Amino acid sequence: MLRTPTGGAGNGTAAPGQRAMSIGTVLLQLRDEFPEVTISKIRFLEAEGLIEPERTPSGYRKFSPADVERLAQVLRMQRDHYLPLKVIREHLDALARGEQAVLPSPGGRGDSGDTRWDQEAGTATAARIGRSELLAATEATEEQLDEWEAYGLLVPASGGSYDADAVTIARLVCDLGRFGLEPRHLRSVKAAADREAGLVEQIVAPLRRHRNPQTRAHAEATAKELADLSVRLHAVLVQSALKVGFH
Repeated sequence: MLRTPTGGAGNGTAAPGQRAMSIGTVLLQLRDEFPEVTISKIRFLEAEGLIEPERTPSGYRKFSPADVERLAQVLRMQRDHYLPLKVIREHLDALARGEQAVLPSPGGRGDSGDTRWDQEAGTATAARIGRSELLAATEATEEQLDEWEAYGLLVPASGGSYDADAVTIARLVCDLGRFGLEPRHLRSVKAAADREAGLVEQIVAPLRRHRNPQTRAHAEATAKELADLSVRLHAVLVQSALKVGFH
């Protein structure tokens, strides 16, 4: 969980005694709660006007704790509410002005939509979302979504809905697209992910078939841990092959 002081719209100025952070430090702070976030994503959110970090005379970004908290708010609203960036920006700007803004439902829909709302926890609880919600959350076109499906990056259920991970996948595909990587280029990434998932499944499948509920619960915990380790190993291997890091 991110541990930064709560703040409104970031103005790029750290309060006295609060040390400004580099973009790499911000990334490390956010990674625990948002493992899919990247430096490219942070820069994109800045370009879209969601945050305004201070710039040094040499052009380096310096983020205040308020900037980091605003970033976390944006990422939570994307993840939990499936809202487009324009709606998120308007909502946060309204809060910064002291207005009592009500967070809209994705796609303008209420509780009758595909995403159920847990009033007490304040999080999206549905396992699946509809096509219109996915398009609204990612600001993608119908043609883009069709192409992602054609290359197997997203797989809808028989009723046309998607699991919640589809939003993250779609956003990452969009982020990669800004660098010229098209869905056809990402087929190998999807194939590698399927192979890694197959390895995990080989280990946990016998546990999942067990009659003891505690054993089945242990299978799910094991699968989650193995998936996390696999993702971390993959990231380090890619960074090592490219000889890059976060600076």
